[in-house]
Amino acid sequence: MHAFLQFSPEVQAARAAGKPVVALESTIISHGMPYPQNVQTAREVEQVIRDAGAVPATIAIIDGRICIGLADEQLELLGQAKDAIKVSRRDLAYVLSQKKLGATTVAATMICAKLAGIEVFVTGGIGGVHRGAETSFDISADLQELAHTGVAVVCAGVKSILDIGLTLEYLETHGVPVVSVGQAAFPAFFTRDSGFKADFQLDTPEEQARFIRTKWQLGLDGGVVVSNPVPEASSMQSDEIDAIIAQALREADQQGVKGKLVTPFLLARIKELTGGRSLVTNIALVKNNALVGAQLAVALAHLAH
Repeated sequence: MHAFLQFSPEVQAARAAGKPVVALESTIISHGMPYPQNVQTAREVEQVIRDAGAVPATIAIIDGRICIGLADEQLELLGQAKDAIKVSRRDLAYVLSQKKLGATTVAATMICAKLAGIEVFVTGGIGGVHRGAETSFDISADLQELAHTGVAVVCAGVKSILDIGLTLEYLETHGVPVVSVGQAAFPAFFTRDSGFKADFQLDTPEEQARFIRTKWQLGLDGGVVVSNPVPEASSMQSDEIDAIIAQALREADQQGVKGKLVTPFLLARIKELTGGRSLVTNIALVKNNALVGAQLAVALAHLAH
């Protein structure tokens, strides 16, 4: 499988030295934020991870290779490309074999991280069960990946554009533990409290690392959701964001937006309707997740010695 992997010099050096590495997805760059904020945020998030004692590995598909760690010009390419394919499990073989430019979703980044021997992956929010899924069957491949692939995913919960209750039910059915950091509540991306509880509250990186290592030592396959709420100062008001999301969902429905186009459409519309404040929140929560993810990776590395 290593025939497909291409490590950046920084990540290769970290592997050789036994330093902790944290995976980062690339759809947040290509589909999650506008240019130039996307590339600037990617660089800042990588720096947060370095400052916390770990090495960042942003993952993307370029020229038939799974790139584990990106150079500056590769970040720019992803940030400005109009033709980057949003890659999930289903798309990985196609994008690699056809040598297309691919930005990895949560599911694809988990697969690539596992292939590269990376245990911790930081993202903004995971995908989930979409509202109306009982008729549309629209359920993110991220959830199935969490059931199968042994990577710890640090996120700010799921966006309230989704059905959060059904998302948590789905994870429970597939035996995926949902851990919360600093609170009992499961966060809802833009806001700190979704109205639902996580399975377990583990506040320190050491506790989280012991829990995750124990799960995998028991032979229990699959990932762990480490849900880390957006910082209080950057959180949005639930009532306001819920009303805006409801409006954006109605517009998506009226315009016939479906499948993998739904989330980018909604995020762009929410940004417009909040006058850009949702983007500020998005950037703050990703940086906060990067810090928690780097600390977790360091703690897991200490346990290994």
